[in-house]
Amino acid sequence: MEKNKSPLANQCSFSGIKPAMTDMPYPPLQVKEKNQGYAALLSVDYCGCVSEMSAIAQYINNENRLSCTKCSIAQTILGIAMAEMMHLQKLGEMIYLLGGVVDFAARQRSGKKQLWTPAYLTIPESPKDMLVADIEAEKAAIAQYQMHMRMMDDDCVNAVLSRIIQDEEYHIMLLHTLWKEI
Repeated sequence: MEKNKSPLANQCSFSGIKPAMTDMPYPPLQVKEKNQGYAALLSVDYCGCVSEMSAIAQYINNENRLSCTKCSIAQTILGIAMAEMMHLQKLGEMIYLLGGVVDFAARQRSGKKQLWTPAYLTIPESPKDMLVADIEAEKAAIAQYQMHMRMMDDDCVNAVLSRIIQDEEYHIMLLHTLWKEI
């Protein structure tokens, strides 16, 4: 480095950031019985196109790109990503309890496996467009969870999915607020 030139540094602090979640406990992670079909549905929520894995990757990418210029927005997005990580963990545990395999492959009814890919992500350039893409992804996740809940006759699993939906709705509210601030 040249003498008398100071290095560029990100001044945004992420110390103390907590997961952005509603203040409600999660139901116990349990299932009525093993069910490969239900495990396959949850594998789509875990790592399909519309999934917690996709949400985490998209949020972390947006947080990284915003942290040097829009610190408060980046901090909130990191909190949302942390909540999505918790959702991923809960889905993985339920897949295992249902007798499924947790391996970053979404399983279709046909038996076809599709590995998670970053091609699932929407990575716009502008901060406003990033937030719009994040809102749309949250809405798609809620719709998918609701569809999967209708397909599963397991009150234990559906209670956890219902609780995850509450966080996703909270994320939409946070993202709308951030969008208005830009």
